[in-house]
Amino acid sequence: MKLYVIPTPIGNLEDITLRALRILKEVDIIFCEDTRTTKNLLKHYEIATQCFAYHINNEHQQVKKYVQWIQNGQIAALVSDAGTPGISDPGYLFIRECLTAKIDIECLPGATALIPALVASGFPCDKFYFHGFLPHKKGKETTLKMLSERKETVVFYESPHRLLKTLSMMQKIFDFERKICVSREISKLFEEHFRGTISGALAHFSAKEVKGEIVVVVS
Repeated sequence: MKLYVIPTPIGNLEDITLRALRILKEVDIIFCEDTRTTKNLLKHYEIATQCFAYHINNEHQQVKKYVQWIQNGQIAALVSDAGTPGISDPGYLFIRECLTAKIDIECLPGATALIPALVASGFPCDKFYFHGFLPHKKGKETTLKMLSERKETVVFYESPHRLLKTLSMMQKIFDFERKICVSREISKLFEEHFRGTISGALAHFSAKEVKGEIVVVVS
C-alpha cells in the first residue's frame, strides 16, 4: 500500500524530475486535480497511466473510496494541476486519510511557485512566512494587517483579477518604505518579476492586463 505525492511543472513541462516521470509510469492509478491538465502532461511524456479526478469539489465525497482502492493493493500517485499537492492545492485531506489507514506516503521534491519567487525577490530567505492565498473578501484586511507586522519575509499567492485590489489595500496598511516583489507566470514564456515599492507595483500592474499565477513577496 503506497501513495506517491508528485509535484508537477508550474509552467515549463521540462520542470519535472526523471524520478517523477518514472513513478507516474509505474503506478497503477493517478489521482489528479483536473484530468485534462494531467493528461496533457502525461501525453507529452507518453505515459498511459489511468487518471481519476480528485479536487476541491469532490475530495470529501471521494477520499474514502480512493483510500480503499490503495488498501486493496493499488499503488497510486497524487498530483495537482501545477506544483506540489497540499501547498494551496488539494492533497492534505487525502494524505491525512492515507496516514490514518497506515498507507505509506512518499512525497517527491519538486516544483512549487513560492520558492523560486522568494529566491528571485532578492529578500532574505533564511526565514520567511508563507500564507498561501489571502481571503477573497471577509478577513482580507485583517490578514493583511497581520502580515504587515511580520518581521520576516512574507510570501503569499494571489489571483490576477484580485491583485490590484490587494495592492491598493496593502498601500494603506503596510509601511510606505516596504519593498515588494510580484512574480508572475514563473517558468512560463512571459515570466515577470516586478521589484520595487507597493505603490510602484500598483502603478505597474494598473497599466496592463494582469494574467497568470501571482506570487507576492514582501520584505
